[in-house]
Amino acid sequence: MTKYIDDTVVMKRMQSRLRKNKIWKMIFFLATSFALLTLVVLIVRIICQGAGYINWDFFNNFGSRFPEKAGVKAALIGSICMMLVVAPTSIILGVATAIYLEEYAKNNRFNDFIRTNISNLAGVPSIVFGLLGLTIFVRMFGLGKSILAAGLTMSLLILPVIIVAAQEAIRAVPKEQREASYGMGATKWQTITRVVLPSAIPGILTGSILALSRAIGETAPLVVIGIPVIIHFLPTGLLSEFTALPMQIYDWAKRPQEAFQYVAAAGIIVLMIVLVLMNSIAVLIRNKFQKRY
Repeated sequence: MTKYIDDTVVMKRMQSRLRKNKIWKMIFFLATSFALLTLVVLIVRIICQGAGYINWDFFNNFGSRFPEKAGVKAALIGSICMMLVVAPTSIILGVATAIYLEEYAKNNRFNDFIRTNISNLAGVPSIVFGLLGLTIFVRMFGLGKSILAAGLTMSLLILPVIIVAAQEAIRAVPKEQREASYGMGATKWQTITRVVLPSAIPGILTGSILALSRAIGETAPLVVIGIPVIIHFLPTGLLSEFTALPMQIYDWAKRPQEAFQYVAAAGIIVLMIVLVLMNSIAVLIRNKFQKRY
């Protein structure tokens, strides 16, 4: 009799767990479906509005007060030049910082305090980094509204994300690989460069992809440091003034003319294409190292 009661209780518990599992599975499925549906609706709407404005003149024209003459030439080149500053600066500094914190820094309260604050900086609003860039790079160093000032400001914005991602990737490398390297007579630096970093590159690139995607689409820091909206020349160096795609799109979107809303949608399509191309290159590099290591 007791055994029968115990079996009944076990069956009821299993049925209850299966019901809860189905409920949570349905909730997660609905959440995922809602997110995907929202994304699809947004992309379809942008493509429907802006596809008609995508032509050679749109890529070859500068900004204009007239929607039919407006283009993204200066903004596109400016965004690419800015990312050429952001990518190497943020990745080199971020990975170097992560290597120091994980491989060289001692485990004490001071270093734990640094690690905690780096993680907290990843959640700071972008406009705060814009104010920091305005104070340091634009005014203190006198870089003005240049590509270098904007690139360094954006580097500060995404640096915490890259550091945290690189730390996690380095931490995930098994200790056995380090010990095997030391056992064969390798120095600490040789172990880091030939064992740890190659194994951690896929994780580092994953975090870098997300960080660089954020940098190319941010507008608030550029607004704060005073990047112009419309210019009719291309940058000639790192100290040249420039405009960027987010600034150009922001200017078009806030104009009262309905035609500019379609031009803004076309600008968003161009920004998405640049983002996809940039991420595709990083993903190919990541996949290459994943297969090798």
